Amino acid sequence: MQQVVGMADLKISSSQDDVLITFGLGSCLGVTVYDPVSRVGGMLHVMLPQPAPDLEKPLDNPYMFVDSGVPRLFLGCYSAGARKERIIVKAAGGACIGDSEEGDPFQIGRQNFSMLKKVLSRNGVLLQSFDVGGGAWRTMSLDLGTGDVRVRTDGDEAFEGALL
Repeated sequence: MQQVVGMADLKISSSQDDVLITFGLGSCLGVTVYDPVSRVGGMLHVMLPQPAPDLEKPLDNPYMFVDSGVPRLFLGCYSAGARKERIIVKAAGGACIGDSEEGDPFQIGRQNFSMLKKVLSRNGVLLQSFDVGGGAWRTMSLDLGTGDVRVRTDGDEAFEGALL
């Protein structure tokens, strides 16, 4: 069963029939966690690296931000039976949407990926593979039956993009 992960959203499943999918990854990041033994997996679609210091946004929706959403993705997967020493982490998105990096002065995609690497490093977790940067929109899916993560770029009909 296909489960759509919206923007600033998180889904975790242990059903082998589920495929988690997220659309519209521009500067946003899609992050997947998968344990091949327990077959527990999760997907997060984050929009920004962290909230502005004076905002309480993480309290409203922690899945909007890399620094608060990624830990919740891991904890949710661990609660469902995944083990830290077995997890496989992959990411896609982090694009520069516009004509050029000069057209994206905040470089949100680059900041999102940088924050992801920091959060993972702080927690002793490796990023196995990623498809980030450039200027393309992406769709990302995680098949819980196989653990396959696929990325479709710029609306191609078939998943002919990277198989992470």
